[in-house]
Amino acid sequence: MANADEEKKNSTEEKRDGTEGKKRDIFQDGATMSILEHLEELRNRLLKIIVAAAIGFAACYWQAEYIFDFIMKPLVETLPEGTSLIFTNVTEGFFTYLKVGLLAGAFLMSPFILYQVWAFVSPGLYKKERTLLIPVAIISAMLFVGGACFGYFVVFPWGFKFLIGNYASDIIKPLPSIKEYLSLATKLLIAFGLIFELPLATLVLSRLGLVTHKMMIKYFRYALLGIFVVCAMLTPPDVVTQLMMAGPLIILYGISILVAYFFGKKREEVDDDDDDDDEDETTPEPLEP
Repeated sequence: MANADEEKKNSTEEKRDGTEGKKRDIFQDGATMSILEHLEELRNRLLKIIVAAAIGFAACYWQAEYIFDFIMKPLVETLPEGTSLIFTNVTEGFFTYLKVGLLAGAFLMSPFILYQVWAFVSPGLYKKERTLLIPVAIISAMLFVGGACFGYFVVFPWGFKFLIGNYASDIIKPLPSIKEYLSLATKLLIAFGLIFELPLATLVLSRLGLVTHKMMIKYFRYALLGIFVVCAMLTPPDVVTQLMMAGPLIILYGISILVAYFFGKKREEVDDDDDDDDEDETTPEPLEP
């Protein structure tokens, strides 16, 4: 009788430990990863991203002058004749070219960097979904670069024309600093690149069951308010630039609703997943009398 009670106690403890382990760990091809292993994985991914950024910087720094000339072009074209950019600190030109090299290197290596990001979150996806990791990374890089190009070719000319063309005069001469301009351009390029990632991020979250199209429709009013708040924080304090960022973001939010509707996890899939989890749980064998 004592042996039977002991076996029952051990079986209960094993089942409890298995359940707790299942809550702590994340699936990865049938194996599990502890918290320390996740931290180790995060460290390795970050190291790869840093190395990739360094390689991109080394490849782009020697062309930093030409790259910066290209970045300055939308602003230079709106400046009054005879006006140019300036720098007011002895080291400002040197550090500006360093930042240009880092920015261009990050854009150059963005497919690899975004692949590392998606690879880190891949354990939360199913095996068949993880096979799409490389295409997702490529599409993510294309969306990011596409958003940056939209900001450069569409928003920059209109925004600078409004901010400088309408307020410069014979008395008021604009003398923009290369440091301030690069800071503004970098912030806008990264912001537009990130907002164009919204449909892809929604695809991943909807496949994980964290976001649904009904949820996005329900909270559309709050999302709309959040969009204008974010745009006001990321853009210069003028209505034109804010609207030119908010407009595409609202359209992308609508596209994301469609993405969540067509590609999100359906109720049947959720039920099947729950059934599979129940089947995987081990049940104690009946005790012999």
